[in-house]
Amino acid sequence: MKHFTICTILLTSVVAISAAQDKSKAKAPAGPGLTLTTSAFEDGAVIPNKFTQADAAPVSPKLEWSNVPPNTVTFALIFHDPDVAIQRKPDDVLHWMIFNIPGTAHELAEGVPANATLADGTVQAKNLRGAVGYMGPGAGAAGPYHHYTFELFALDTKLDLGPDATRADVLKAMDGHILAKGILFGRFHR
Repeated sequence: MKHFTICTILLTSVVAISAAQDKSKAKAPAGPGLTLTTSAFEDGAVIPNKFTQADAAPVSPKLEWSNVPPNTVTFALIFHDPDVAIQRKPDDVLHWMIFNIPGTAHELAEGVPANATLADGTVQAKNLRGAVGYMGPGAGAAGPYHHYTFELFALDTKLDLGPDATRADVLKAMDGHILAKGILFGRFHR
């Protein structure tokens, strides 16, 4: 019986020491996540007219991001209006989709030109209207404000897609490669 008691005490001590060592090796709390901002408007605020269809030639707002996770190869940005169901389907209005933004980038300048491929390899796909590049918010005056959402994804890969890619293509290609996601939204109606 003494032998059993000594073994039990030793085993309990080893388990307690092992647990204490595991606690000391615990990871530090995670830092802030990928953060997407703009100087054009506050998160959740009304989007100024120069970035919307209230302007004859709307431009994309300057977007900046921080807290980029390690090993980010590229970014993808999807700008959409989730308040609309197109043709009674779960699809909403795609205003802008831009991907293969270099992982070293920390911003998109205001007024990104409507070119399918930019000089740094960034690719812009077609929006709901079938045009490449940014399409400003355009909700009518009737009804509530629409919530326009910018979703930025940090990816561990470059997407093997071109400007003819659909949102479904991009989402499928990103699946399993998303390191982090940042969201910014603004409201608008005429």
